[in-house]
Amino acid sequence: MKELWTTMASLMAIYAFSQTLFTTIFPPDIRFAFLKLINHFFTSFSSYYYYDITEIEGVNTNELYNSVHLYLSSVATSSSNRLSITRNLNSSKFTFGLSNNDVTTLTDIFNGVMVAWEHTVTTRQPQMFSWRPLPEEKRGFTLKISKKHKPYILEAYLEFINDKASEIKRRNEDRLLYTNSRGGNSWESVPFKHPSTFETLAMDPAKKAEIMSDLRDFVEGKAFYTRTGRAWKRGYLLYGPPGTGKSSMIAAMANYLSYDIYDLELTEVQTNLELRKMLMKTSSKSIIVIEDIDCSIPLGNRDFADVTADMEIDANNNNNCVTLSGLLNFTDGLWSCCGSERIFVFTTNHIEKLDPALLRSGRMDMHVFMSYCTFSSLKILLKTYLGCTVDDVDKEVLRQLEEVTDKAEMTPADVSEVLIKNRRDKGKALRELLGILRVKANKKKCLSQKEAGEEEEKRELKRTEVCGRRSVVNGGCKVVERWKGLESNGNNY
Repeated sequence: MKELWTTMASLMAIYAFSQTLFTTIFPPDIRFAFLKLINHFFTSFSSYYYYDITEIEGVNTNELYNSVHLYLSSVATSSSNRLSITRNLNSSKFTFGLSNNDVTTLTDIFNGVMVAWEHTVTTRQPQMFSWRPLPEEKRGFTLKISKKHKPYILEAYLEFINDKASEIKRRNEDRLLYTNSRGGNSWESVPFKHPSTFETLAMDPAKKAEIMSDLRDFVEGKAFYTRTGRAWKRGYLLYGPPGTGKSSMIAAMANYLSYDIYDLELTEVQTNLELRKMLMKTSSKSIIVIEDIDCSIPLGNRDFADVTADMEIDANNNNNCVTLSGLLNFTDGLWSCCGSERIFVFTTNHIEKLDPALLRSGRMDMHVFMSYCTFSSLKILLKTYLGCTVDDVDKEVLRQLEEVTDKAEMTPADVSEVLIKNRRDKGKALRELLGILRVKANKKKCLSQKEAGEEEEKRELKRTEVCGRRSVVNGGCKVVERWKGLESNGNNY
Protein backbone atom coordinates (compact mmCIF):
# COMPACT_ATOMS: atom_id res chain seq x y z
CA MET A 1 0.00 0.00 0.00
CA LYS A 2 2.88 2.32 0.84
CA GLU A 3 4.53 1.58 -2.50
CA LEU A 4 1.24 2.35 -4.31
CA TRP A 5 0.96 5.77 -2.70
CA THR A 6 4.61 6.47 -3.50
CA THR A 7 4.04 5.59 -7.17
CA MET A 8 0.92 7.81 -7.39
CA ALA A 9 2.77 10.73 -5.82
CA SER A 10 5.60 10.34 -8.31
CA LEU A 11 3.16 10.31 -11.27
CA MET A 12 1.38 13.41 -9.99
CA ALA A 13 4.69 15.21 -9.60
CA ILE A 14 5.71 14.29 -13.14
CA TYR A 15 2.31 15.51 -14.46
CA ALA A 16 2.60 18.82 -12.61
CA PHE A 17 6.17 19.33 -13.87
CA SER A 18 5.13 18.51 -17.46
CA GLN A 19 2.20 20.91 -17.31
CA THR A 20 4.39 23.70 -15.93
CA LEU A 21 7.00 23.05 -18.59
CA PHE A 22 4.34 22.99 -21.33
CA THR A 23 2.82 26.32 -20.25
CA THR A 24 6.27 27.91 -19.89
CA ILE A 25 7.65 26.85 -23.28
CA PHE A 26 4.49 27.32 -25.40
CA PRO A 27 2.64 30.67 -25.37
CA PRO A 28 -1.18 30.78 -24.90
CA ASP A 29 -1.93 31.22 -28.63
CA ILE A 30 -0.02 28.10 -29.54
CA ARG A 31 -1.58 26.14 -26.70
CA PHE A 32 -5.08 27.21 -27.84
CA ALA A 33 -4.35 26.25 -31.46
CA PHE A 34 -2.96 22.90 -30.32
CA LEU A 35 -6.01 22.10 -28.21
CA LYS A 36 -8.29 23.20 -31.05
CA LEU A 37 -6.43 20.91 -33.44
CA ILE A 38 -6.79 17.97 -31.08
CA ASN A 39 -10.50 18.71 -30.64
CA HIS A 40 -10.95 18.94 -34.40
CA PHE A 41 -9.11 15.65 -34.84
CA PHE A 42 -11.38 13.79 -32.46
CA THR A 43 -14.61 15.44 -33.65
CA SER A 44 -13.81 14.50 -37.26
CA PHE A 45 -14.43 10.91 -36.24
CA SER A 46 -17.62 11.80 -34.36
CA SER A 47 -21.04 11.12 -35.89
CA TYR A 48 -22.57 14.26 -34.34
CA TYR A 49 -22.54 18.01 -34.85
CA TYR A 50 -22.49 20.34 -31.85
CA TYR A 51 -23.98 23.87 -31.89
CA ASP A 52 -23.48 26.36 -29.07
CA ILE A 53 -26.19 28.93 -28.33
CA THR A 54 -25.00 31.43 -25.72
CA GLU A 55 -27.17 33.86 -23.79
CA ILE A 56 -24.99 36.88 -24.65
CA GLU A 57 -23.53 37.13 -28.16
CA GLY A 58 -20.89 39.85 -27.99
CA VAL A 59 -22.71 42.56 -26.07
CA ASN A 60 -26.23 41.77 -27.33
CA THR A 61 -28.81 39.35 -26.01
CA ASN A 62 -29.26 36.26 -28.17
CA GLU A 63 -33.02 35.95 -28.79
CA LEU A 64 -32.56 32.37 -29.94
CA TYR A 65 -31.28 31.47 -26.47
CA ASN A 66 -34.46 32.88 -24.91
CA SER A 67 -36.61 30.95 -27.38
CA VAL A 68 -34.76 27.69 -26.72
CA HIS A 69 -34.94 28.26 -22.95
CA LEU A 70 -38.70 28.87 -23.10
CA TYR A 71 -39.36 25.89 -25.36
CA LEU A 72 -37.19 23.42 -23.40
CA SER A 73 -38.75 24.62 -20.15
CA SER A 74 -42.15 23.53 -21.45
CA VAL A 75 -40.72 20.19 -22.56
CA ALA A 76 -38.90 19.63 -19.27
CA THR A 77 -41.86 20.46 -17.02
CA SER A 78 -43.10 16.89 -16.93
CA SER A 79 -39.71 15.17 -16.61
CA SER A 80 -37.36 17.39 -14.59
CA ASN A 81 -37.27 17.36 -10.82
CA ARG A 82 -35.63 20.78 -10.50
CA LEU A 83 -37.09 23.84 -12.24
CA SER A 84 -37.16 27.58 -11.71
CA ILE A 85 -40.44 29.53 -11.40
CA THR A 86 -40.91 33.08 -12.72
CA ARG A 87 -43.75 35.45 -13.54
CA ASN A 88 -43.43 38.10 -16.23
CA LEU A 89 -44.37 41.73 -15.72
CA ASN A 90 -47.47 41.59 -17.94
CA SER A 91 -48.59 38.13 -16.91
CA SER A 92 -50.76 36.66 -14.18
CA LYS A 93 -49.41 33.14 -14.76
CA PHE A 94 -46.33 31.39 -13.39
CA THR A 95 -43.74 30.15 -15.88
CA PHE A 96 -41.52 27.13 -15.28
CA GLY A 97 -37.92 27.28 -16.45
CA LEU A 98 -34.67 25.35 -16.34
CA SER A 99 -32.64 25.67 -13.19
CA ASN A 100 -29.42 27.68 -13.50
CA ASN A 101 -27.52 25.88 -10.76
CA ASP A 102 -26.16 22.87 -12.58
CA VAL A 103 -25.73 21.21 -15.94
CA THR A 104 -29.03 20.02 -17.37
CA THR A 105 -29.27 17.47 -20.17
CA LEU A 106 -32.51 17.02 -22.12
CA THR A 107 -33.60 15.06 -25.17
CA ASP A 108 -36.23 16.03 -27.70
CA ILE A 109 -37.76 14.41 -30.78
CA PHE A 110 -38.51 16.37 -33.96
CA ASN A 111 -39.89 14.69 -37.11
CA GLY A 112 -38.89 11.32 -35.70
CA VAL A 113 -35.28 12.38 -35.05
CA MET A 114 -33.87 12.51 -31.52
CA VAL A 115 -31.71 15.50 -30.57
CA ALA A 116 -29.92 16.27 -27.31
CA TRP A 117 -29.61 19.55 -25.44
CA GLU A 118 -27.18 20.47 -22.69
CA HIS A 119 -27.62 23.62 -20.61
CA THR A 120 -24.44 24.78 -18.87
CA VAL A 121 -23.89 27.57 -16.37
CA THR A 122 -20.33 28.73 -15.62
CA THR A 123 -18.84 31.68 -13.77
CA ARG A 124 -17.83 34.52 -16.07
CA GLN A 125 -14.26 35.82 -15.80
CA PRO A 126 -14.13 39.29 -14.24
CA GLN A 127 -13.61 42.10 -16.75
CA MET A 128 -11.49 45.15 -16.09
CA PHE A 129 -13.64 47.46 -18.20
CA SER A 130 -16.98 47.06 -19.96
CA TRP A 131 -19.36 49.75 -21.10
CA ARG A 132 -22.22 47.32 -20.51
CA PRO A 133 -22.25 45.19 -17.32
CA LEU A 134 -22.53 41.48 -18.12
CA PRO A 135 -24.12 38.81 -15.93
CA GLU A 136 -21.84 37.12 -13.45
CA GLU A 137 -22.81 33.74 -14.91
CA LYS A 138 -22.27 32.58 -18.45
CA ARG A 139 -25.19 30.49 -19.67
CA GLY A 140 -25.62 28.62 -22.90
CA PHE A 141 -27.12 25.63 -24.69
CA THR A 142 -25.33 23.01 -26.74
CA LEU A 143 -27.37 21.23 -29.41
CA LYS A 144 -26.25 17.76 -30.46
CA ILE A 145 -27.54 16.48 -33.82
CA SER A 146 -26.55 13.47 -35.86
CA LYS A 147 -24.57 14.40 -38.97
CA LYS A 148 -26.85 12.41 -41.26
CA HIS A 149 -29.95 14.22 -39.97
CA LYS A 150 -28.55 17.76 -39.81
CA PRO A 151 -29.34 18.81 -43.44
CA TYR A 152 -32.98 17.81 -43.02
CA ILE A 153 -34.03 19.12 -39.62
CA LEU A 154 -31.67 21.82 -38.31
CA GLU A 155 -33.29 24.91 -39.83
CA ALA A 156 -36.81 23.50 -39.59
CA TYR A 157 -36.22 22.54 -35.96
CA LEU A 158 -35.00 26.01 -34.99
CA GLU A 159 -37.98 27.61 -36.78
CA PHE A 160 -40.26 25.23 -34.92
CA ILE A 161 -38.68 26.27 -31.61
CA ASN A 162 -39.13 29.98 -32.41
CA ASP A 163 -42.82 29.47 -33.27
CA LYS A 164 -43.47 27.41 -30.16
CA ALA A 165 -41.69 29.93 -27.94
CA SER A 166 -43.78 32.78 -29.38
CA GLU A 167 -46.95 30.79 -28.73
CA ILE A 168 -45.92 29.99 -25.15
CA LYS A 169 -45.00 33.62 -24.50
CA ARG A 170 -48.34 34.79 -25.86
CA ARG A 171 -50.26 32.31 -23.72
CA ASN A 172 -48.38 33.32 -20.59
CA GLU A 173 -49.07 37.02 -21.09
CA ASP A 174 -52.36 38.65 -20.20
CA ARG A 175 -54.53 39.35 -23.21
CA LEU A 176 -55.79 42.85 -23.89
CA LEU A 177 -59.16 44.27 -24.88
CA TYR A 178 -58.86 47.37 -27.09
CA THR A 179 -61.49 49.95 -27.91
CA ASN A 180 -61.30 53.05 -30.09
CA SER A 181 -61.28 56.33 -28.18
CA ARG A 182 -63.99 58.94 -28.59
CA GLY A 183 -63.17 61.66 -31.09
CA GLY A 184 -59.87 60.07 -32.14
CA ASN A 185 -58.37 57.30 -34.19
CA SER A 186 -56.34 55.55 -31.50
CA TRP A 187 -56.85 52.42 -29.41
CA GLU A 188 -57.12 52.22 -25.63
CA SER A 189 -56.61 48.91 -23.85
CA VAL A 190 -57.51 47.14 -20.62
CA PRO A 191 -56.61 43.60 -19.48
CA PHE A 192 -58.98 41.03 -20.92
CA LYS A 193 -60.20 38.76 -18.12
CA HIS A 194 -63.36 37.22 -19.59
CA PRO A 195 -63.59 33.59 -18.37
CA SER A 196 -65.74 32.24 -21.22
CA THR A 197 -64.42 29.11 -22.92
CA PHE A 198 -65.79 26.68 -25.46
CA GLU A 199 -66.23 24.18 -22.64
CA THR A 200 -68.67 26.46 -20.81
CA LEU A 201 -70.31 27.91 -23.93
CA ALA A 202 -73.98 26.84 -24.16
CA MET A 203 -74.11 25.65 -27.75
CA ASP A 204 -74.69 22.51 -29.76
CA PRO A 205 -71.53 20.37 -29.26
CA ALA A 206 -71.30 19.43 -32.94
CA LYS A 207 -71.45 23.08 -34.05
CA LYS A 208 -68.97 24.01 -31.36
CA ALA A 209 -66.52 21.35 -32.52
CA GLU A 210 -66.89 22.60 -36.10
CA ILE A 211 -65.98 26.15 -35.07
CA MET A 212 -62.98 25.01 -33.02
CA SER A 213 -61.73 22.92 -35.93
CA ASP A 214 -62.11 25.89 -38.27
CA LEU A 215 -60.12 28.09 -35.87
CA ARG A 216 -57.33 25.50 -35.62
CA ASP A 217 -57.16 25.21 -39.40
CA PHE A 218 -56.87 28.99 -39.63
CA VAL A 219 -54.06 29.27 -37.07
CA GLU A 220 -52.09 26.42 -38.66
CA GLY A 221 -52.77 27.58 -42.22
CA LYS A 222 -49.95 30.08 -42.78
CA ALA A 223 -48.33 27.96 -45.50
CA PHE A 224 -51.70 27.37 -47.18
CA TYR A 225 -52.63 31.06 -47.30
CA THR A 226 -49.17 31.94 -48.63
CA ARG A 227 -49.28 29.23 -51.28
CA THR A 228 -52.76 30.19 -52.51
CA GLY A 229 -52.08 33.93 -52.52
CA ARG A 230 -54.79 34.77 -49.98
CA ALA A 231 -54.59 37.20 -47.08
CA TRP A 232 -54.17 35.36 -43.78
CA LYS A 233 -57.49 36.43 -42.28
CA ARG A 234 -60.93 34.99 -41.71
CA GLY A 235 -64.38 36.45 -41.13
CA TYR A 236 -67.18 35.18 -38.86
CA LEU A 237 -70.75 36.42 -38.66
CA LEU A 238 -72.59 35.64 -35.42
CA TYR A 239 -76.33 36.21 -35.72
CA GLY A 240 -79.39 35.34 -33.72
CA PRO A 241 -81.74 36.70 -31.03
CA PRO A 242 -80.35 38.76 -28.12
CA GLY A 243 -79.06 36.72 -25.19
CA THR A 244 -77.95 33.69 -27.21
CA GLY A 245 -74.23 34.06 -26.40
CA LYS A 246 -72.66 36.03 -29.24
CA SER A 247 -70.35 38.02 -26.96
CA SER A 248 -69.48 34.88 -24.99
CA MET A 249 -68.57 33.19 -28.27
CA ILE A 250 -66.11 36.01 -29.09
CA ALA A 251 -64.52 35.73 -25.65
CA ALA A 252 -64.25 31.94 -26.02
CA MET A 253 -62.54 32.36 -29.39
CA ALA A 254 -60.03 34.82 -27.91
CA ASN A 255 -59.26 32.53 -24.97
CA TYR A 256 -58.97 29.50 -27.23
CA LEU A 257 -56.47 31.19 -29.58
CA SER A 258 -54.82 33.49 -26.99
CA TYR A 259 -55.62 36.49 -29.21
CA ASP A 260 -56.18 40.12 -28.25
CA ILE A 261 -59.57 41.70 -29.05
CA TYR A 262 -60.14 45.01 -30.83
CA ASP A 263 -63.73 46.09 -30.17
CA LEU A 264 -64.44 48.67 -32.89
CA GLU A 265 -67.27 51.12 -32.24
CA LEU A 266 -68.20 52.34 -35.72
CA THR A 267 -70.26 55.24 -34.45
CA GLU A 268 -67.06 56.82 -33.10
CA VAL A 269 -65.33 56.61 -36.50
CA GLN A 270 -65.99 59.64 -38.67
CA THR A 271 -64.54 58.78 -42.09
CA ASN A 272 -63.42 55.87 -44.24
CA LEU A 273 -59.87 57.15 -43.96
CA GLU A 274 -60.06 57.06 -40.18
CA LEU A 275 -61.46 53.54 -40.36
CA ARG A 276 -58.48 52.49 -42.47
CA LYS A 277 -56.04 54.03 -39.98
CA MET A 278 -57.71 52.11 -37.14
CA LEU A 279 -57.19 48.88 -39.05
CA MET A 280 -53.50 49.64 -39.65
CA LYS A 281 -52.97 50.08 -35.89
CA THR A 282 -54.22 46.60 -35.02
CA SER A 283 -51.71 43.85 -34.36
CA SER A 284 -51.43 40.36 -35.75
CA LYS A 285 -52.94 37.45 -33.80
CA SER A 286 -56.00 39.49 -32.91
CA ILE A 287 -59.78 39.46 -33.28
CA ILE A 288 -61.41 42.61 -34.66
CA VAL A 289 -65.03 42.83 -33.49
CA ILE A 290 -67.91 45.00 -34.70
CA GLU A 291 -70.99 44.23 -32.63
CA ASP A 292 -74.55 44.97 -33.78
CA ILE A 293 -73.31 45.85 -37.25
CA ASP A 294 -76.84 46.56 -38.48
CA CYS A 295 -77.19 49.38 -35.91
CA SER A 296 -73.88 51.13 -36.75
CA ILE A 297 -74.22 52.41 -40.32
CA PRO A 298 -76.85 51.86 -43.05
CA LEU A 299 -76.16 48.37 -44.39
CA GLY A 300 -79.50 47.34 -45.84
CA ASN A 301 -79.97 45.51 -49.12
CA ARG A 302 -79.27 47.88 -52.00
CA ASP A 303 -80.44 48.03 -55.57
CA PHE A 304 -78.53 49.61 -58.46
CA ALA A 305 -79.75 53.10 -57.59
CA ASP A 306 -78.51 52.70 -54.01
CA VAL A 307 -75.08 51.58 -55.22
CA THR A 308 -74.86 54.57 -57.58
CA ALA A 309 -75.90 56.90 -54.75
CA ASP A 310 -73.20 55.48 -52.48
CA MET A 311 -70.58 56.01 -55.17
CA GLU A 312 -71.72 59.61 -55.62
CA ILE A 313 -71.58 60.21 -51.87
CA ASP A 314 -68.02 58.87 -51.71
CA ALA A 315 -66.97 61.06 -54.65
CA ASN A 316 -68.65 64.24 -53.39
CA ASN A 317 -67.69 63.95 -49.73
CA ASN A 318 -64.16 62.66 -50.39
CA ASN A 319 -64.51 59.99 -47.69
CA ASN A 320 -66.04 62.39 -45.17
CA CYS A 321 -68.24 59.67 -43.71
CA VAL A 322 -68.14 55.92 -43.11
CA THR A 323 -69.96 54.09 -45.90
CA LEU A 324 -70.65 50.49 -46.76
CA SER A 325 -67.97 50.54 -49.44
CA GLY A 326 -65.48 51.78 -46.85
CA LEU A 327 -66.44 48.94 -44.51
CA LEU A 328 -66.09 46.39 -47.30
CA ASN A 329 -62.59 47.66 -48.06
CA PHE A 330 -61.86 47.47 -44.33
CA THR A 331 -62.65 43.75 -44.25
CA ASP A 332 -61.61 42.59 -47.71
CA GLY A 333 -59.72 45.36 -49.51
CA LEU A 334 -56.02 45.88 -50.06
CA TRP A 335 -55.62 47.52 -46.66
CA SER A 336 -57.03 44.48 -44.89
CA CYS A 337 -53.82 42.66 -45.83
CA CYS A 338 -51.49 45.05 -43.99
CA GLY A 339 -51.37 42.57 -41.09
CA SER A 340 -51.52 38.80 -40.83
CA GLU A 341 -53.36 36.21 -38.75
CA ARG A 342 -56.37 38.35 -37.94
CA ILE A 343 -60.01 37.41 -37.49
CA PHE A 344 -62.97 39.69 -38.21
CA VAL A 345 -66.15 39.01 -36.21
CA PHE A 346 -69.45 40.81 -36.88
CA THR A 347 -72.56 40.29 -34.76
CA THR A 348 -76.17 41.13 -35.56
CA ASN A 349 -79.66 40.32 -34.33
CA HIS A 350 -81.16 40.78 -37.80
CA ILE A 351 -79.15 39.18 -40.59
CA GLU A 352 -81.86 40.04 -43.12
CA LYS A 353 -80.98 43.74 -42.74
CA LEU A 354 -77.40 43.26 -43.98
CA ASP A 355 -76.30 43.80 -47.54
CA PRO A 356 -75.39 40.58 -49.41
CA ALA A 357 -72.04 42.15 -50.37
CA LEU A 358 -71.04 42.03 -46.70
CA LEU A 359 -72.16 38.43 -46.25
CA ARG A 360 -70.30 36.80 -49.10
CA SER A 361 -67.33 34.46 -48.61
CA GLY A 362 -64.06 36.29 -48.31
CA ARG A 363 -65.65 38.82 -45.98
CA MET A 364 -67.82 36.72 -43.71
CA ASP A 365 -66.51 33.22 -44.41
CA MET A 366 -68.48 31.41 -41.73
CA HIS A 367 -72.02 32.25 -40.63
CA VAL A 368 -72.83 31.01 -37.12
CA PHE A 369 -76.44 31.01 -35.99
CA MET A 370 -76.69 31.48 -32.22
CA SER A 371 -79.99 29.79 -31.45
CA TYR A 372 -82.28 29.57 -28.45
CA CYS A 373 -81.34 27.14 -25.71
CA THR A 374 -81.63 23.53 -26.87
CA PHE A 375 -81.55 20.43 -24.71
CA SER A 376 -77.89 19.79 -25.55
CA SER A 377 -77.10 23.40 -24.55
CA LEU A 378 -79.13 22.99 -21.37
CA LYS A 379 -76.98 20.02 -20.30
CA ILE A 380 -73.88 22.20 -20.62
CA LEU A 381 -75.49 24.92 -18.50
CA LEU A 382 -76.49 22.42 -15.81
CA LYS A 383 -72.92 21.17 -15.60
CA THR A 384 -71.47 24.70 -15.58
CA TYR A 385 -73.75 26.35 -13.03
CA LEU A 386 -74.99 23.45 -10.89
CA GLY A 387 -72.09 21.05 -11.31
CA CYS A 388 -74.36 18.17 -12.22
CA THR A 389 -74.45 15.90 -15.25
CA VAL A 390 -77.41 14.06 -16.77
CA ASP A 391 -76.63 11.10 -14.51
CA ASP A 392 -77.18 13.29 -11.44
CA VAL A 393 -80.63 14.46 -12.53
CA ASP A 394 -83.80 12.47 -11.96
CA LYS A 395 -84.73 10.63 -15.15
CA GLU A 396 -88.33 11.86 -15.11
CA VAL A 397 -87.26 15.50 -14.62
CA LEU A 398 -84.71 15.09 -17.37
CA ARG A 399 -87.36 13.69 -19.72
CA GLN A 400 -89.71 16.59 -19.00
CA LEU A 401 -86.91 19.10 -19.57
CA GLU A 402 -86.14 17.50 -22.89
CA GLU A 403 -89.79 17.75 -23.96
CA VAL A 404 -90.21 21.48 -23.29
CA THR A 405 -86.74 23.03 -23.79
CA ASP A 406 -86.83 23.32 -27.57
CA LYS A 407 -90.50 24.39 -27.57
CA ALA A 408 -90.00 27.18 -25.01
CA GLU A 409 -87.49 29.14 -27.15
CA MET A 410 -85.74 30.46 -24.05
CA THR A 411 -82.32 32.10 -24.47
CA PRO A 412 -79.24 30.67 -22.72
CA ALA A 413 -78.92 33.97 -20.85
CA ASP A 414 -82.40 33.57 -19.31
CA VAL A 415 -81.74 29.93 -18.43
CA SER A 416 -78.41 30.89 -16.84
CA GLU A 417 -80.09 33.52 -14.68
CA VAL A 418 -82.50 30.94 -13.23
CA LEU A 419 -79.65 28.54 -12.47
CA ILE A 420 -77.40 31.23 -10.96
CA LYS A 421 -80.18 32.43 -8.68
CA ASN A 422 -80.78 28.92 -7.31
CA ARG A 423 -77.26 27.48 -7.60
CA ARG A 424 -77.16 26.53 -3.89
CA ASP A 425 -80.24 24.31 -4.22
CA LYS A 426 -80.06 22.09 -7.30
CA GLY A 427 -83.53 20.60 -6.79
CA LYS A 428 -85.15 24.02 -6.54
CA ALA A 429 -83.23 25.25 -9.57
CA LEU A 430 -84.46 22.33 -11.70
CA ARG A 431 -88.06 22.68 -10.51
CA GLU A 432 -88.17 26.43 -11.13
CA LEU A 433 -86.50 26.08 -14.51
CA LEU A 434 -88.94 23.33 -15.55
CA GLY A 435 -91.88 25.49 -14.52
CA ILE A 436 -90.65 28.51 -16.48
CA LEU A 437 -89.95 26.38 -19.54
CA ARG A 438 -93.47 24.91 -19.40
CA VAL A 439 -95.07 28.36 -19.14
CA LYS A 440 -93.07 29.65 -22.09
CA ALA A 441 -93.77 26.49 -24.11
CA ASN A 442 -97.53 26.85 -23.49
CA LYS A 443 -97.43 30.53 -24.49
CA LYS A 444 -95.59 29.62 -27.67
CA LYS A 445 -98.14 26.89 -28.34
CA CYS A 446 -101.11 29.23 -27.79
CA LEU A 447 -99.46 31.89 -29.90
CA SER A 448 -98.83 29.40 -32.66
CA GLN A 449 -102.44 28.23 -32.52
CA LYS A 450 -103.65 31.84 -32.60
CA GLU A 451 -101.40 32.63 -35.54
CA ALA A 452 -102.59 29.45 -37.28
CA GLY A 453 -106.21 30.48 -36.67
CA GLU A 454 -105.59 33.98 -38.00
CA GLU A 455 -103.88 32.50 -41.01
CA GLU A 456 -106.85 30.16 -41.58
CA GLU A 457 -109.26 33.11 -41.30
CA LYS A 458 -107.21 34.99 -43.88
CA ARG A 459 -107.29 32.00 -46.21
CA GLU A 460 -111.08 31.58 -45.69
CA LEU A 461 -111.67 35.28 -46.37
CA LYS A 462 -109.57 35.01 -49.48
CA ARG A 463 -111.57 31.98 -50.64
CA THR A 464 -114.83 33.88 -50.03
CA GLU A 465 -113.59 36.85 -52.05
CA VAL A 466 -112.50 34.57 -54.87
CA CYS A 467 -115.86 32.78 -54.86
CA GLY A 468 -117.68 36.12 -54.89
CA ARG A 469 -115.68 37.30 -57.87
CA ARG A 470 -116.39 34.05 -59.64
CA SER A 471 -120.17 34.45 -59.00
CA VAL A 472 -120.13 37.96 -60.40
CA VAL A 473 -118.19 36.81 -63.42
CA ASN A 474 -120.50 33.85 -63.99
CA GLY A 475 -123.61 36.08 -63.62
CA GLY A 476 -122.20 38.54 -66.12
CA CYS A 477 -121.54 35.75 -68.57
CA LYS A 478 -125.18 34.58 -68.29
CA VAL A 479 -126.46 38.12 -68.94
CA VAL A 480 -124.29 38.45 -71.99
CA GLU A 481 -125.46 35.09 -73.31
CA ARG A 482 -129.13 36.12 -72.72
CA TRP A 483 -128.61 39.41 -74.55
CA LYS A 484 -127.01 37.68 -77.50
CA GLY A 485 -129.99 35.28 -77.73
CA LEU A 486 -132.55 38.07 -77.72
CA GLU A 487 -130.59 40.06 -80.28
CA SER A 488 -130.48 37.13 -82.61
CA ASN A 489 -134.35 36.94 -82.39
CA GLY A 490 -134.69 40.61 -83.45
CA ASN A 491 -135.81 41.93 -80.03
CA ASN A 492 -134.86 45.50 -79.16
CA TYR A 493 -134.10 46.94 -75.75
